[in-house]
Amino acid sequence: MSDFAALRRNMVDCQLRTYDVTDRAVLAAMGEVPRELFVPPARRDVAYIDQPVALDAFGAPGRAMLPPMTAGRMLQTLDVQPGQRLLDYACGTGYSAAVALALGAEVTACEASAALREAAAGALASAGAGAVRLVEGLPEGPFDLIMVNGACETRPEALFQRLAEGGKLVIVEGAGRAGRVMLYSRSGETFGGRAIFDAAAPVLDEFRRVPAFAL
Repeated sequence: MSDFAALRRNMVDCQLRTYDVTDRAVLAAMGEVPRELFVPPARRDVAYIDQPVALDAFGAPGRAMLPPMTAGRMLQTLDVQPGQRLLDYACGTGYSAAVALALGAEVTACEASAALREAAAGALASAGAGAVRLVEGLPEGPFDLIMVNGACETRPEALFQRLAEGGKLVIVEGAGRAGRVMLYSRSGETFGGRAIFDAAAPVLDEFRRVPAFAL
């Protein structure tokens, strides 16, 4: 039987703190939320490794939980404040939504996969994060913050339009080793972006580039 509390402490001390996650609130939240509840039961022993955790066992081939280091740094980049409205898009089993809730945000978690929504509902309840609003379709918003649990190859226009004035969106752009985390902020109809750090994540189907026909 794994000592998950010890594994959580090790994740915070040996992964997050050494990967430029310095925000005390983020470190405390990730040290509190039981990540093992959000992975497939057969994979709980690897819940705290610094690698993505595949969610195929939940009937979602190609989907994965972001590594703790990536999720933590993305949340730190958003600078989540209590009371802010946060959309956790493609939330998977709900781990980052639970961490955002622990940071004091009002969290809506959006997940198109019925199998993953079912898994997320159970995991969030077990983790004491039942206050997360779990939905299937993309809600209207607006949201102060949006976190995307996956990569995009095309511009996520629908998500940009859900941002409130001054709102921020964090997402992985690009596939494989070419991926990088981008932070966007809204000013009127202008969305300024800047690269934050390199990271890889599975590309979400709705943001996958359609191969062009070439002669």
